[in-house]
Amino acid sequence: MSIILDHVSHIYEEGTAMEYAALKDINLVIPDGQFIGLIGHTGSGKSTLVQHLNGLLVPTKGNIYYNGEDIHDSGYNKKELRSKVGLVFQYPEHQLFEIDVFSDVCFGPKNLGLDKKETELRAYAALKQVGLEDEYFYQSPFDLSGGQKRRVAIAGVLAMKPEVLILDEPTAGLDPKGRDEILDQVAKLREETGMTVILVSHSMEDVAKYVDRIIVMNKGEVMFDNEPKEVFRHYKELEQVGLAAPQVTYIMQALKAAGLAVDTDITNIEEAKAAIIQALKLQR
Repeated sequence: MSIILDHVSHIYEEGTAMEYAALKDINLVIPDGQFIGLIGHTGSGKSTLVQHLNGLLVPTKGNIYYNGEDIHDSGYNKKELRSKVGLVFQYPEHQLFEIDVFSDVCFGPKNLGLDKKETELRAYAALKQVGLEDEYFYQSPFDLSGGQKRRVAIAGVLAMKPEVLILDEPTAGLDPKGRDEILDQVAKLREETGMTVILVSHSMEDVAKYVDRIIVMNKGEVMFDNEPKEVFRHYKELEQVGLAAPQVTYIMQALKAAGLAVDTDITNIEEAKAAIIQALKLQR
């Protein structure tokens, strides 16, 4: 099944002098199991879009379907939807509030009405999934590092056993090591569970490395929607709207211009390394 957005628009402060169209006639199909990167400059509509996917925002126009059902139909179970479509907000550590890590991760499944044993089993499994060591389970979440807090926040959503995991800038403010650890763990989870992952990010390197598909937002509209290589071929158009391609794309373009026979569609370092070595061998 899938999430379908059918002619979705969202207008803030409609009918006032502050009226602002954050989304304009969005049509998207998000199938099961994809790893999607959602990119765009600040104010492009990314966060507004993802908050529609689990019903936190209601579209001004259009419809949203999850597994074939309109999520805004009368009587639709929004609580169940939010257990299936889990959203981790930017700076999710601001959502931590319990006395210890384990209690915090138990909060979601407990609110689903699960018994104590099932709740605790889910919390334990989720914390192990995000790679948090047992020694931190009964510490205050506020004593953890930034990266550890992110893991706890993600575990709190995973404990609900979502089918779709939405991460809104999950690595904001983290150092490169912390960023890689979080995203490597998310990629591993997706591979193990088959869940759909939607990663909202400003980092072109991150989306190029991890995702199957990139959706580019600009002024509330979908500008591009394709696999990474196809999207980053349009790097000049991306630059015009305040974005860019990964650094490796520019390097490959420069090498090609200098006469080295390399593929300019390469978007990650490992592929670039192999291509450059191969091109240098051919020049000998």
